[in-house]
Amino acid sequence: MRAVLDVNVLISAVLSPRGAPGRLLAAWRSGAFELVVSPLLLAELRRALGYPKLVRLVAPADADAFVALLGRTARVAADPLGPPPVRSDDPKDDYLVALAAAERAVVVSGDAHLTALAGRVPVRRPAKFLTEVEEADDRPR
Repeated sequence: MRAVLDVNVLISAVLSPRGAPGRLLAAWRSGAFELVVSPLLLAELRRALGYPKLVRLVAPADADAFVALLGRTARVAADPLGPPPVRSDDPKDDYLVALAAAERAVVVSGDAHLTALAGRVPVRRPAKFLTEVEEADDRPR
């Protein structure tokens, strides 16, 4: 099982390790699914963690360490070159859809622009994907 976590989900995981996004990150670290990132996603994450409201909550050194961890341990795929199979109402999200399609992964997001695509592309809210990961982990092998 592969997943592309939206930047907002990754930030939520850092801010609230006990919430669904944080538990998803822990599940990934334990090998429950393969996390897919790309240079563009990592750059967006680095930029977002530099916003003043987030710098007050996440020290710059911790933010850098988190981005570096993802770059070292997640599957780093090439940024998608072509258009996504389905376009989002927010063109800034199209690269996530294209990345997930290229990597045969589910997009995990709470963003309404992305969740509106469910049914046309695999998109899950964090809590729903966490449930799927936990259920898959409980299945006999």
